[in-house]
Amino acid sequence: MTELLPSLIPRPVVFEVIGDPFPEPETIDIVATDLSAEIADYLRGELVSRAGLSARVVDDASQPTGYRLALTVDSDSDMADEGYLLNLLPSGGQLIGATAAGLFRGVQTLLQLLTPRDVVAVAGIPSIRIEDWPAFSWRGMHLDVGRHFFPIENIKTYLDLLAAHKMSVFHWHLTEDQGWRIQIKAYPKLTEVGGWRDDGQGGKYGGYYTQAEIREVVRYASERYITVMPEIEMPGHARAALAAYPEYSCRQIPLTVPGEWGIFEDVFCVGSDDTFAFLSTVLGEVAELFPFELIHVGGDECPQTRWLDHDWCRARVSEAGLSDPRQLQSYFMRRVADILGDCGRRLVGWDEILEGGLPDNAVVMSWRGVQGGIDAVRAGHDVIMSPTSHCYFDYYQAEAGEPKAFNALLPLEKVYEFQPVPDGLTSDEARHVLGGQGNVWTEYMPNWSQVEYMVLPRMCALAETLWSPGQGRAFHDFRNRLPRHCQRLRDMKVNFREPDSR
Repeated sequence: MTELLPSLIPRPVVFEVIGDPFPEPETIDIVATDLSAEIADYLRGELVSRAGLSARVVDDASQPTGYRLALTVDSDSDMADEGYLLNLLPSGGQLIGATAAGLFRGVQTLLQLLTPRDVVAVAGIPSIRIEDWPAFSWRGMHLDVGRHFFPIENIKTYLDLLAAHKMSVFHWHLTEDQGWRIQIKAYPKLTEVGGWRDDGQGGKYGGYYTQAEIREVVRYASERYITVMPEIEMPGHARAALAAYPEYSCRQIPLTVPGEWGIFEDVFCVGSDDTFAFLSTVLGEVAELFPFELIHVGGDECPQTRWLDHDWCRARVSEAGLSDPRQLQSYFMRRVADILGDCGRRLVGWDEILEGGLPDNAVVMSWRGVQGGIDAVRAGHDVIMSPTSHCYFDYYQAEAGEPKAFNALLPLEKVYEFQPVPDGLTSDEARHVLGGQGNVWTEYMPNWSQVEYMVLPRMCALAETLWSPGQGRAFHDFRNRLPRHCQRLRDMKVNFREPDSR
């Protein structure tokens, strides 16, 4: 079966050989309608740049001069939203998507069938029928740009890689202790001060994205049917913001943007209403830049030392009717959830937001294992599974011979074993599991080449666990398809870790 699949990753649900392979055509005529015209233009460009083929976009009335490939969006189809049907025969090809997103996912499969070029030139194009749809709607990849900053050219490369693997969500971690990376016009010092830190050699290191650049990334992602979810960290992991505006901390003293990693005790002051006015303005500008319904606000690793030592925060406990000072984290998140609700948005947070009670309508991203996700779905909340055990790509890929990384191990096979729905959930509970996500924390990724190396090919394995149904998947089959897929990555001129030999 592996030889018949042409090394497709992720593996399609249905793959049938319906004839003999046929020679690569000299020209491909892409027949498009109004609904498929933009995707047809994208496909033409990719066929020329990635597959080295001659292609043009024509309408249905044009006289074909090459291989005829028709693209159609069929909204009356009973396929899943991102489902598609692909037929390739010597007489012509047809790609049908239930939606534009489904059509675009099918385009990625077609591009894989036509690359690597040298293999296709020898073996020909397979006569096949593929019927395909995703197991999960949330197929996400995260990227931390706070520890290390990457320009939008790198972000676009990342989005191209996500698109090629049928991923659907880009989780953009835009603020951290070590850097604030998003322009907020009401508070310019967030980037003027918070966007930079000492580089340890007498200079400054950092950068940020202007609002124009943010909009460009959102546009670029939407053309690839990828949703961008921003993350603005709070109440902890906020030293860069507090270096710019220390009045929103408890101590209200000058702070620096740290250059070292770790957890810092200075966090947003929960006892000051001015803090929430500040965050309301910030999140209002964020909501204007990102049309997605969900905004991630972190909520993880927040020490309460400053709160417990601060008169205003201690007063907040009784004022808010809390029974325990440890509930201040939950109080903070509920107020932020209300702010987002006023913007027409929903709150997403790491699983620490479960502690002390979950804000209504909140979504939990379960990272400290899967138990947080289980608890959340049983309380009726939507969940994205992203446990460290399978989804943290800042971990080492092998026990020896690897560049410095976080001190834990996550080999390729372990990623492939990921099952987003934990055992023991009922079918109703399982419906709250939106999918899964790979996380890329960049403390030990100082340049873009290192990001690619840490992400690939582990993202290839994750993409298959989130797209392809669990039954019928096997690591040895994936492993057999991977070498040819790695050649596609070489052709895309990205860095990746060569898979271990068998």
